[in-house]
Amino acid sequence: MLSSSTSRCLNPTTLFSHTRILFSYFHSHNPKPQSNPQIFDQNTIQDTLSCYNNEWKSALEFFNWVETQHQVRHTTDTYNRMIDILGKFFEFDSSWDLIQRMRKNPDSNPNHATFRIMFKRYVSAHLVNEAIDTFNRLDEFNLKDETSYCNLVDSLCEYKHVIEAQELCFGERKIVGFDGLNGGDTKIYNMILRGWFKLGWWGKCREFWEEMDKRGVVKDLHSYSIYMDIMCKSKKPWKSVKLYKELKMKRIKMDVVAYNTVIRAVGISEGVDFAMRVYREMREVGCEPNVVTCNIILKLLCENGRVKEAYAVLGHMPKKGIMPDVMTYHCFFRCLEKPKEILRLFDWMIECGIRPKMDTFVMLIRKFGRWGFLRPVLLVWKKMKELGCSPDEFAYNALIDALIEKGMLDTARKYEEEMMEKGLSTKPRKELGTKLAEREVDDG
Repeated sequence: MLSSSTSRCLNPTTLFSHTRILFSYFHSHNPKPQSNPQIFDQNTIQDTLSCYNNEWKSALEFFNWVETQHQVRHTTDTYNRMIDILGKFFEFDSSWDLIQRMRKNPDSNPNHATFRIMFKRYVSAHLVNEAIDTFNRLDEFNLKDETSYCNLVDSLCEYKHVIEAQELCFGERKIVGFDGLNGGDTKIYNMILRGWFKLGWWGKCREFWEEMDKRGVVKDLHSYSIYMDIMCKSKKPWKSVKLYKELKMKRIKMDVVAYNTVIRAVGISEGVDFAMRVYREMREVGCEPNVVTCNIILKLLCENGRVKEAYAVLGHMPKKGIMPDVMTYHCFFRCLEKPKEILRLFDWMIECGIRPKMDTFVMLIRKFGRWGFLRPVLLVWKKMKELGCSPDEFAYNALIDALIEKGMLDTARKYEEEMMEKGLSTKPRKELGTKLAEREVDDG
């Protein structure tokens, strides 16, 4: 299945062992673990915090335990990771408490990344005014500058509040006073264009693209990359190819991001073999592919049923200095149809030191559940626990659906109660007689 060349992978013991040890110490409530400074390395602490990504109370308890029981001084990066977890659960008062704690320690001053996280979490919770108020407070941190402004606008566009972003940049709520941020700033226009893209309002994308010309905005490579992606996602990949030719006529040097978009567009409109031609052209002009490039090729091959060729590409990636990532394996998981083959590849991925994302677990649980295979579902769930990954609501709901499909209602009910205790949202299920389903009936 896989060639020996792919054996050049990271040792999983190196990647996961310290996190597992620290995770175990915390849960054993042992205040004095064996002396091992590597266990309290900042990267290990961040990885362990990620294990509690869906349990903010446990994450905060662990964060404080490391500091109070073991005198570890948190850095800005570990504070930022904790603030991100709190923001995910709308614990903004606690986030601000941590920001005030950061200011008391010279090793952990709040930085642009800190407030980028706050912008992101406020806007993703649709608290736009709170995000803007946060920006207006940044004078007290000496961070009210162009970078923070761009981070705010980018967050608004990323989380589908592009209308507010456009108003902030060009409307009555416009914030002025930043050098270089004016009506013709290409960077800001690119953010707004990407915002319309995130909303999927294709007509508005075209309108704004044309508006950029009317306002005399100089379109750069990033502008073209975004609009080529828009054309591709709006099911007009041939227009992406046309823009690619326009770029070549203008002699604008393309980077790997632009080439990746073109390869995807050509693959969709003309087939994977033509996409490979662009891939070869890319290398000939000195633009080296990255893992995203390979993932696009793999996805095209898998979608066209050319799985053996996809495995060959996977085998050659390390030889070219490109290490596969979790999305590489997702290409295979989506197309493979034999549970044993999927599980073998899943184990291989972990052995190569690639940590699965929560999306990986959810994808596999749903897939095996649809097929009616409960044993693989439980194996994936067990592996998730072994790796210290805290299941989110999608993982729980996928597992519960699989259990209900097999008639295991008592076990399904147990997991539903467990997720409710963690404050995660359940689906209304008549089979379990959930309170949510009953309440909806009452409200009706």
